[in-house]
Amino acid sequence: MVPRFPYRGWLFDLDGTVYLGDRLIPGAAECLAALRAAGRRVAFLTNKPLQTRVEYAAKLTRLGVPAAPDDVINSSLVLARYLRDRDPGAPVFVIGEPPMREEMRAHGFEVRGDERVRWVVIAFDRTFDYAKLNTALQAVRQGARLVATNPDRTCPVEGGEIPDCAGMIAAVEAVTDRKVETIVGKPSPIILEVALAALGVPAGEAVMVGDRIETDIVMGRRLGLGTVLVLSGVTRADDPRIAAVAPDHVIRSIRDLVE
Repeated sequence: MVPRFPYRGWLFDLDGTVYLGDRLIPGAAECLAALRAAGRRVAFLTNKPLQTRVEYAAKLTRLGVPAAPDDVINSSLVLARYLRDRDPGAPVFVIGEPPMREEMRAHGFEVRGDERVRWVVIAFDRTFDYAKLNTALQAVRQGARLVATNPDRTCPVEGGEIPDCAGMIAAVEAVTDRKVETIVGKPSPIILEVALAALGVPAGEAVMVGDRIETDIVMGRRLGLGTVLVLSGVTRADDPRIAAVAPDHVIRSIRDLVE
């Protein structure tokens, strides 16, 4: 098996592209093995902050795609680095699950459970509730600023989709009457800069492979990457946005990247 396209660096979304839930997309392992055997650089780029990079790498390896933590760039890592460069060690309130809080602590932040913070960090949180919303409101009223991991409306899972970070962002913006200042995940250039550094190739020699038009494909088109839309996740073949955004390639799944 050999790659169909000549890109040196390959960025792959995870959910809906490489796997759905705990099921590998058919042909994914063979595709990624063939790319690596051909000397192509491969990294995984996900907006989902529900696992650490160590956990993502372990999951990929368990499913049949050998991966190291450094092969994975997720939005929690990028957000923590982004804030560390601007306000190191600041007290933060995190709307997010334990891996998001762990990433912030690992980067030197004081993660608090009350409103006495300088930043409210908004991430995909399946435990989001009224108490967290109220803490965010009180923090903003005392001067805290808003930053978020990713703009995704839903997350693809086996059997359908579940609400993603856009729901948390909308709730916080509605009650605080403030807009999130920065969203670091796809389609932001912030996360792409980190990903390209990990790949070691310039944007013009890289390709973004993903299932979501408004994040994966829009980012690639805006920032000079090749783009491959896969139809194994949230996007259907009859979606009118495909013609409007015009990815370079549209394929059924990543198994079609090799021949």
